[in-house]
Amino acid sequence: MTNPPPPGNWSDPTWSAPPSSPTPDPTLVAGQPVPPQPGPVDPYAPTNPYAPANPYAPVDPYAGAQAPATQPMAEYAAPGYAPAGYPQQYPGYGYPQPPKTNGLAIAAFVLAMIGFTSCITAPIGAILGHVAQKQIRISGEGGAGMAKAAIIIGWILTGFLVLVLAFYAAAIIYAIATSNNSGSY
Repeated sequence: MTNPPPPGNWSDPTWSAPPSSPTPDPTLVAGQPVPPQPGPVDPYAPTNPYAPANPYAPVDPYAGAQAPATQPMAEYAAPGYAPAGYPQQYPGYGYPQPPKTNGLAIAAFVLAMIGFTSCITAPIGAILGHVAQKQIRISGEGGAGMAKAAIIIGWILTGFLVLVLAFYAAAIIYAIATSNNSGSY
């Protein structure tokens, strides 16, 4: 067998030579027959929805047993799927845990809020708020907002308390100065 001559005026010195090797057989790979390839799968072919996924897989003799009482919905789950609900949260996944709140910040905020009714605990709440802020800066705990709120509320209420006390003192001094005390009873 010879190759056909090249087209045009181009001359190829090997065109009349026989091929160097026989033409490969497409049904053989390395001298072995090629197994037939599976054809396309018909998506509309009827299938048995109750057939096992792998017919050669071992059969579980306890598959029909009743589910334990801790998982009442497990018997309704489709085979091969997890029961409905959220999966268990694994550590290191999801949202990070918020930092622990500083206890002194909580106490300062509570005392500052009680200062609305008593006005005596407000300065204590403000001072504890300053101490809590310092502890939060050092330890990195949460509660910085509560400490700041305790400071603001505590000092505002303390200032209000000082104004009320100054007003009462001025009223007492005015009452004493304007009283008509002639010394006789």
